[in-house]
Amino acid sequence: MSTKKQIGNEVSHSEHPRAVVDDVVDETPELHPTVELEIQAKVDLNNPEAVGRGLTLAEEERMEAREWEIEQTKTRWDRRQTSNREERTATVAEQMSIEATREFKKRAGCVNRWADPDEADPREQLTVEQLGEVNREAARLQTKLNGWSRSAISRRLAEEVAEGKSMMSAVVGVFEELQRAPGRVIPIAAVSEVSRREVSISGTVTQLWESSNSAIQQVGLIEDETGRTKFTVWTKSDQSVVREGERVTMRNVAKSWYGGRVSVAATGWSEISFPEREAWWAE
Repeated sequence: MSTKKQIGNEVSHSEHPRAVVDDVVDETPELHPTVELEIQAKVDLNNPEAVGRGLTLAEEERMEAREWEIEQTKTRWDRRQTSNREERTATVAEQMSIEATREFKKRAGCVNRWADPDEADPREQLTVEQLGEVNREAARLQTKLNGWSRSAISRRLAEEVAEGKSMMSAVVGVFEELQRAPGRVIPIAAVSEVSRREVSISGTVTQLWESSNSAIQQVGLIEDETGRTKFTVWTKSDQSVVREGERVTMRNVAKSWYGGRVSVAATGWSEISFPEREAWWAE
């Protein structure tokens, strides 16, 4: 009986091995830096020659570049309280802009001699009779060309006359040129004649159609005293709704051709305004 009891005790101990493992004590000593090591660490940390130790080459180069950048930012030739550094910088920038503009005009003078800044004013090259007629025609055209000064019109007329054109030919050519200049509202009949991709027109909406395309907000006809053309307002352009019989001004509308006819389309860059609405609101 004693033998069976002994075996039973051995089996019971083998079934609970964790109890033996839990009782194991870790006798590994915990390491602490000595006072000498702590002092040396502080010395190395505060020593400028020790900065960057332990870094990779790329990290060292990045740190050196950053320190150089900070040093250059702090360095300033003029550190006075009454410094005029900003004023001098603006003056230099303005002078550089003037020189660049002059250089550009010099190159443009190879194509158009009147663009050359060294070329004399064309009005100085005309006779007294020619200059008087140019000034009279410039005053007359100014009443028909809103936004153009009399001086600008007279210079263009003088350029044409100095080139050898007759006064009548110069007046007709300059009027059409300035009337169709970029940013100007041009007659609808001239839309097909200008070479620009975008134009500005003004007229009355004479007809609107229903469109089955959800991408089109409105489509119709706009007309002035010179002609009429089809216009399209895209939904994504987010433009105001126009009504039939209403006078509208469409700026920066895109030209397109279909079946030999030109039409315009309002995009996100376009602007649609209503002169009659604005006049009523101003009252």
